[in-house]
Amino acid sequence: MSLPSIDPTTTQAWKKLTRHFEEVRCLNVPDLFQEDPERAKKMGLQWQSVYVDISKNRITQETLSLLYELAEEVGLKDAIDAQFTGKQINKTEQRAVLHTALRDFETMNPMVSATLHQMKQFSQAVISGAWKGYTGKPITDIVNIGIGGSTLGPEMVTEALTFYKNHLNVQFLSNVDGDHIAEILKTVDRETTLFIVVSKSFTTHETLVNAHTVRRWFLEQAPPETIEKHFVAVSTNLEAVQAFGIAKENTFPLWDWVGGRFSVWSAVGLSVCCAIGYTHFKALLQGAHDMDKHFRNTDFEKNIPVTLALLSIWYNNFFGTETEAVIPYSQYLTKLVPYLQQAVMESNGKGVDRNGNPVTYQTGTIVWGTTGTNAQHAFFQLLHQGTKLIPVDLIVFSESLHGDTEHQNILMANCLAQSEALMQGTLGSEVENSFKRFEGNKPNTTLLLEKLTPNSLGRLMALYEHKLFVQGVIWNIFSYDQWGVELGKKLANNTLKAIRQEKDTVIDNPSTQQLLKKLQNR
Repeated sequence: MSLPSIDPTTTQAWKKLTRHFEEVRCLNVPDLFQEDPERAKKMGLQWQSVYVDISKNRITQETLSLLYELAEEVGLKDAIDAQFTGKQINKTEQRAVLHTALRDFETMNPMVSATLHQMKQFSQAVISGAWKGYTGKPITDIVNIGIGGSTLGPEMVTEALTFYKNHLNVQFLSNVDGDHIAEILKTVDRETTLFIVVSKSFTTHETLVNAHTVRRWFLEQAPPETIEKHFVAVSTNLEAVQAFGIAKENTFPLWDWVGGRFSVWSAVGLSVCCAIGYTHFKALLQGAHDMDKHFRNTDFEKNIPVTLALLSIWYNNFFGTETEAVIPYSQYLTKLVPYLQQAVMESNGKGVDRNGNPVTYQTGTIVWGTTGTNAQHAFFQLLHQGTKLIPVDLIVFSESLHGDTEHQNILMANCLAQSEALMQGTLGSEVENSFKRFEGNKPNTTLLLEKLTPNSLGRLMALYEHKLFVQGVIWNIFSYDQWGVELGKKLANNTLKAIRQEKDTVIDNPSTQQLLKKLQNR
């Protein structure tokens, strides 16, 4: 078995939800609190140190019951089992999807365990200074060369866990923009810099262009035989890696059952492992595994990823909202949203169902946002008084890392106040004029965690991974392929030839022809 292939709109639960939506579409959430003083308590999900408040959403207990019924009817439980037991749920690429196996220390695959040991040994050597550059100096800088999942996850985690970082300066080179490369190379020394080239196939165009540019820069002053002291790879293509000059023993493996945007848990996270040390990297994995067990073993009614996914379905497919905002109240999580954008939109931005038919309903949600309180002084105006309905996730930690209680109290106060203001608006208050009126009734969910640690970050990341998986199951789409990134790459090869004015290059598109003329006459 792979995955169930059920059009959700044909289910009895979807039909019930459609009728129910007509009955409750004008619900006013503040009224629901008046009617039921226990609403907040009833609509709080507690799992270990994670608490999720869904009470400020436009839902009733009947809404939740029908959403859980939908999950049952589309075979979500079977789909979850299929993923965790290694079935080929990525059918279009004929692959299993087992990033969860990368962090399961209880039943870990020997290959995964061996790779983690390799990462541990390597990172300890680099951190301790035992790993030397070609002139005998220890490594001070690391540059991760990759793109997409080979950089978004590691960069986000490294930034998020800055508090736990050691002395190594870690940077990420992803954009093929030459200016980006030049600025990074200005900051590093050949003698003390380690480059980690991350590409599963070692054929990713942008990554290889950048890697070869860096290699040429390095060889301007260093002899070729020293490449193995300054370049390591994360790849499955040993032949190409060795042709580049990277030693076999400095190559870390990947497997076809690990998708790029879910690969930070693998050797793709080597830069993270070097930045924060293996002990903290392992804690990140263990936190994610804790969430895996919660997701796999908890009844839907108490299951955090399942519930959040169903709320997203409710807004996207019944209210017609197309976006959802994620606002982490921690500056450490400044790169969380770009990471989630790839995870969610590359996974669920699909218009063909698992039967190969065009879908007749909305899939995928547009994820956007940034850190609070910065967001409050940017786009919260639109959230509060704009014409668009946008569900919001507010993420907050009860403890600061540096122990500044006063600042943390102000930060938490802002988060909780925004949550209340979105729901309550100016209801019950006198306002001077209509310009100062807040409608309220804006749906939002608060995720409360104790402290930003490697473990809690792992839990948070896995939560959103499982949320998008549940969405994909219900929408009857394949979440784990990404054919949509291929077309532009193919066209770019021919366009590059035209820009270089190579012979026999044909560009048919009139707009592209005109743009090329402008470029060539610049």
